[in-house]
Amino acid sequence: MPRSFLIIGLLVLSAFLANSQTDAPAAVTFTLDFPTSQPEHYSIRIQSDGSARYQSSGRLSADSDDTDSFDFAFTVAPETRQRIFDLAAKAGYFQKDVDSHHKGVAFTGKKTLTYGDAHRSGESTYNYSSNPAVQDLTNLFQSLSATLEFGHRLQYDRQYQKLALDEELKRMEDMAHSNSLVDVAAIQAILDQIIADPSVINVTRARAQRLLERASAR
Repeated sequence: MPRSFLIIGLLVLSAFLANSQTDAPAAVTFTLDFPTSQPEHYSIRIQSDGSARYQSSGRLSADSDDTDSFDFAFTVAPETRQRIFDLAAKAGYFQKDVDSHHKGVAFTGKKTLTYGDAHRSGESTYNYSSNPAVQDLTNLFQSLSATLEFGHRLQYDRQYQKLALDEELKRMEDMAHSNSLVDVAAIQAILDQIIADPSVINVTRARAQRLLERASAR
């Protein structure tokens, strides 16, 4: 092969790889490890194109020794995605230590925030942060985890113990009223299944319907 063709080929390949990196979506990931909580571990990865993934593991219930893993792909609401990336920018993309290092602060789990795009990356692990943007991100991600874990339990209850659905949905309604849940639409599929299931009592199906209506009205 002539040397000039080889050089041109390498330049084209380099340009292709550079464009591929530029086109890759940015991502923010939040991870929590807290052995005494439920779930004991979870991670949420949010990409700038709206695609998201949630993974968790922990005991099936407080009185059970059996563990369960949950892996859920979803699309995050545009306003939630925008807020996450705005807060990541305000927090300096986690390129510096965000932990407060205050002595005497209760342990509330090992938390890690990670950011990556074609131009920068950052990661910081903390128990508690006094940075307002990190605090807001932590609260947002924990609320999103709560929403997705409700979806996880509702799937289990619908399959194995339908009588437990009403109590779970009542708890979910209470948390929704106190604005403690984020992106209820992410678990719309399981709520739709409950609403359409004639074997589920009407009051339970009505709760699921109200939750969806509240989510769509926000």
